Amino acid sequence: MILTDYYKFEKTALKAKLRMDCTASTKSYQEFEGLRATKTTMATAKRDETKTGSLVIYYGDVPDTFGGNVHRKADKAITKDKNLSSVFVPDPESGLAYGDFKGTGDALLFIFQNLNTIDGRIQEGGIIEVFVARGKSKDRIPLYNLLSDGELDEEIQTLRKQAQKE
Repeated sequence: MILTDYYKFEKTALKAKLRMDCTASTKSYQEFEGLRATKTTMATAKRDETKTGSLVIYYGDVPDTFGGNVHRKADKAITKDKNLSSVFVPDPESGLAYGDFKGTGDALLFIFQNLNTIDGRIQEGGIIEVFVARGKSKDRIPLYNLLSDGELDEEIQTLRKQAQKE
């Protein structure tokens, strides 16, 4: 199998514009597992609650502060206190994208569902599925092509079945 891990993020936060909460995963990728909340943060007038053990990321535009020597600027970014992955979207109509987890050799493939943004806010019902291919960051574009052509559908279904609800 090329794909090794799976994380499903959904827009459930009511106050945060770009926050996506993990609702299902294989709980097997240490880079994401190390980002889980270590304590509960209570909700305030401007902030959503975060429970101990929950996993939250933010999906949005690439901040101007992101540097690096890249051939092509990313379309979007996944962050959590720092950049986790740039997200490249070759065909915005496809709902598919690719990237890699910063500081690793791992490729990430993304499937978007109902990911609509109005006035800079991700709308309720938006979903980002993240599939990890460990050690394949140099192959992320060929992997994206396999994803686009449906060649990874069986692996995707296998990982979705292995995922535990959060």
